[in-house]
Amino acid sequence: MNTGTPATTVRAIAARVTPRTTWIFARVSAADGTVGWGEGTLEGRGAQVAAAIEAFGGRLPASIPQNLVEAAAYSATEQALWDLRARAAGRPLADLLGGARRSRVALYANINRGTTDRTAEGFARRAREAVALGFGAIKIAPFDNMEEGYARIAAAAEAIAGRAELQVDCHWRFDPTKAHEALAECARLGVTWFECPIPEVPENYPAIKRLRAKANAAGMRLAGAESFIGAEGFRPLLEQGLYDVVMPDVKYAGGLAECLRIAELAARHGCAISLHNPSGPVCHAHSVHLSAALESGERLEYQHGETPKFFDIAPGLEAPAGGSAALPAPFDIKGDFA
Repeated sequence: MNTGTPATTVRAIAARVTPRTTWIFARVSAADGTVGWGEGTLEGRGAQVAAAIEAFGGRLPASIPQNLVEAAAYSATEQALWDLRARAAGRPLADLLGGARRSRVALYANINRGTTDRTAEGFARRAREAVALGFGAIKIAPFDNMEEGYARIAAAAEAIAGRAELQVDCHWRFDPTKAHEALAECARLGVTWFECPIPEVPENYPAIKRLRAKANAAGMRLAGAESFIGAEGFRPLLEQGLYDVVMPDVKYAGGLAECLRIAELAARHGCAISLHNPSGPVCHAHSVHLSAALESGERLEYQHGETPKFFDIAPGLEAPAGGSAALPAPFDIKGDFA
């Protein structure tokens, strides 16, 4: 990426928004006073990411670091530099990423973090709320309590009642045998998307491919790869046909330009791409612009209802309407930390 004028000021900003969640932003200022924003939120390692952002000083290393902390810092800085460039040009970010193919981006509602009542009825209530707002797909991560996981899925499925698709994120909690059992039960309950069932390490790749075949036979899609770095990191997964959908994250994969390269590689292998986006408003804004520029029309993940601070600290960012998002206009993060 040609970043143009070197940044003169870089700050890493930590915004603690819930007891669990701290968003990490990169604020990069050019010599003319223009400010660009990026996000590198990484649960449990925010302080390390912030330190790495400031160590980069607004200048990207020659290659994407291959550890997740530095990759998050690189990605946040890269996003901020793109934001600077778009603002300086007075053009929407999507234009610089190849041009918007759509004026609104369809979303699916990740209701997991905002579901503080972790009972089955708590999941059902939140699913009903999201469907009422027009979301065509809902995602939950029900297996933090394994004994209640299937009851939560069943309750959410009943609440949705065919009005939206139900997606389940397993957060790598299973071994291959248990994953097959979980997949079969999810298929019985009407789940259409089965995500990250087992750890994504090379020795598990054959097992993941078998899970994909079983999912497809049951009318489901297998999704994953949310924390992989760079196109070369995704290449083995795509070449071996492990997933129906890969989920690069602009916060970890190397930023916006690298996600475009990953999308091109995925398309050559007949794999769909849906950006991983369960974080804060800056990542959301970049992900909406990037999704608008992608050929794929997959829904984009949206962190629904975790905290009202999502919009409070990002004045000007529009809330989704009818299950989709307009391309965000530039905004600045506001608050005591900014």
